[in-house]
Amino acid sequence: MIRTVHRAYAKQTMLFLLASRNNRLKDSASFPQELSVLMTEVLYYHLVNEPLENVLPKLLEKCLERGWRVVVQTGHEARVEALNQQLWTYRDESFLPHGSRDDGNVEDQPIFLTDQDENPNKATIRFLIEGTEIADLSPYERVIYVFNGHDEAELAHARSRWKIDKEAGHAVTYWAQNERGGWEKKA
Repeated sequence: MIRTVHRAYAKQTMLFLLASRNNRLKDSASFPQELSVLMTEVLYYHLVNEPLENVLPKLLEKCLERGWRVVVQTGHEARVEALNQQLWTYRDESFLPHGSRDDGNVEDQPIFLTDQDENPNKATIRFLIEGTEIADLSPYERVIYVFNGHDEAELAHARSRWKIDKEAGHAVTYWAQNERGGWEKKA
């Protein structure tokens, strides 16, 4: 816990110094308020009524509509392959352009699927599914945890990460799936 808080403080200090060097902060009095703009936004999506296979493509479509590059990190290589196949065929009238390390040209993929802590396509959005995590959130504008509400291990992991990310100063929000498959902001 102390190491996490220390890293968060060190990260905030480094961001402050970089921002002030680049004239992004007007004066040191604005440090806490303006620093929050530089922190990663962390979203938690709690799946209750639909499985990941139905929800993830919709979320990825929204990312592509906004022109964002994305990395989706799973827990294992078999899941990468399953998602790779599903994203090509999830809807008859369209597909999501994506790839994995096996597909080559990883730096050109708008959506990159992996089971590693890597960002070869220089994504600004990172999806973490099935309890995965990354060492450093700072390269991303948004990190999105998508977790199964019926899996106790994923729920416990999401609760643990929520506390860590909140203490680190990230803008953290929690979204719960409603009966119609939409999302309601809960926190």
